[in-house]
Amino acid sequence: MKLIHAIIQPHKLTDVKASLAKAGVTKMTVTNALGCGQQKGFSEGYRGVITEVNLLKKTAIEIAVNDDFVEPTIKAICDGARTGNIGDGKIFVADLKDCIRIRTGERGKDAIG
Repeated sequence: MKLIHAIIQPHKLTDVKASLAKAGVTKMTVTNALGCGQQKGFSEGYRGVITEVNLLKKTAIEIAVNDDFVEPTIKAICDGARTGNIGDGKIFVADLKDCIRIRTGERGKDAIG
């Protein structure tokens, strides 16, 4: 079991969800996030005052998958999120020691579904 954590551009969320649905992955957690990477932000002027904006809006997606769904999930996220520009995001894959479905008490790969 793996936990896939992806940071993407907010406007690409719809494309990523559609790409994941085609790959058979429909369970996910999505949160709004702030961050910066290679982009390093931008400068913005308001009423003559220049402000450095170095934390940009991002969307974080967390998906727990069984081992046979890891590569299709990664490919689907890449296909949906890629624009070819700096700031497309990153995907992190971590081992998932255990998973428990609260409703039924199922554990492990059965709990992920």
